[in-house]
Amino acid sequence: MIRAVVFDVGECLVDETREYGTWADWLGVPRHTFAAMFGAVIAQGRDYRETFQEFRPGFDLTEEREKRAAAGQPEWFGEGDLYPDVRPTLAALREAGLWVGIAGNQTVRAGGLLRGLDLPADMIATSDDWGASKPDVKFFEHVIEATPAAPGEILYVGDRLDNDIRPAVQAGLLTALIRRGPWGTIQQRDPDADAITTMRIDSLAELPEKIAKFNAEAR
Repeated sequence: MIRAVVFDVGECLVDETREYGTWADWLGVPRHTFAAMFGAVIAQGRDYRETFQEFRPGFDLTEEREKRAAAGQPEWFGEGDLYPDVRPTLAALREAGLWVGIAGNQTVRAGGLLRGLDLPADMIATSDDWGASKPDVKFFEHVIEATPAAPGEILYVGDRLDNDIRPAVQAGLLTALIRRGPWGTIQQRDPDADAITTMRIDSLAELPEKIAKFNAEAR
């Protein structure tokens, strides 16, 4: 049975459209051009950070984050960047008696922003907190350690096959692949999208019913 649900952050809970738009502005690149290159890099199976290299060879993301912060333009997201289905779904899952966690590849600053949103979750953690980043299976070992459930009772929800689903399955977790955002759209026809996932969803709002059905069949 599913007793705990842990969510990825970017393009699962947080719409990153505005944030990547500000990176395009920082690079002095038209937003639609940046978005097109971003999609091309993902479709080629490359690390999304190579997008920045296409426009500025030698680009150091950590260093540029610090420069943006010094210039009064730090990474930021708020209530308006949450997908509309986030709060009601997290609340519904907790009301159903499930433990709810949030864990993604995020900076310490982003973790602070998430906690400041007062989301209905039992845990909020980031890769920087744990010193392990997806797709390293060690990240998911931290998820397991932090969650009061066995690996096979934890459902990890993410938008990426490469970073979220495959390593979560390797760690023994159940998985839900959401079809939204760049990765969720580009990777949706990969055979693994159906073959290795526990369930596929188009909205987080589908989770309470799908989990209830899964648990009923598991009894």
